[in-house]
Amino acid sequence: MYKSLIVDDNNVSGVMLHEMLKKIDGIEIAGVFTSAIEARNYLKGNTVDILFLDVEMPGMTGLELLRVLNERPLTIMITANKEYAVEAFELNVVDFLVKPFSLARVTLAVEKAGELLLMRNSQLKRVEEDHFFIRDNKAIRKVQLADIRWIESKGDYVKIITDDSNHIIHSTLKNMEDNLPENKFARIHRGYLISLDKLEYIEDGAAYIDGIALPVSETYKNELLRKLRLL
Repeated sequence: MYKSLIVDDNNVSGVMLHEMLKKIDGIEIAGVFTSAIEARNYLKGNTVDILFLDVEMPGMTGLELLRVLNERPLTIMITANKEYAVEAFELNVVDFLVKPFSLARVTLAVEKAGELLLMRNSQLKRVEEDHFFIRDNKAIRKVQLADIRWIESKGDYVKIITDDSNHIIHSTLKNMEDNLPENKFARIHRGYLISLDKLEYIEDGAAYIDGIALPVSETYKNELLRKLRLL
């Protein structure tokens, strides 16, 4: 079941899309918003798999919303204006639906997103006690948990920084966090997940690993301190 969000300031268009999606198997509608600002506030504390996002909205456009999200859901843009297509695809959107669109066209976009979600989930193989495997082009490589320094969000990808090299895979920090041992890794920011074994110290709102400062946000600070088991 793919959790989805609709963001469209046109109520009629939003309702029509909602009704279409109800006819497609495997889609769960988490919410319908009429402004990008409302959607941004929702996404700060919730995750969705697919975002159906209008381009032209007052206050904040759909494209502006995508630029400020550290973790972007797979996004299907919806608009009445084709001129935004190039800019949208530069932000790695899955598909671009021009209003008015049909159920068949929406279904095709959902199928495309579903294929990408399956690919994303296959990038990270089973996590064992001390390692996991990632898909690196045509190779499958072992990554030792003890070698990971931190993992950072890169839009639709994550960058895994290790002692010897870096790896970029199609995934999200939430997916990495859910699959890695809770006692060994901690989320410190929307954009960063760190290895507790590599953490040197915390000072002035930053966590230091190998002398490099990584931001610690208030949202994750208490949970980080809990995991550190301060004396």
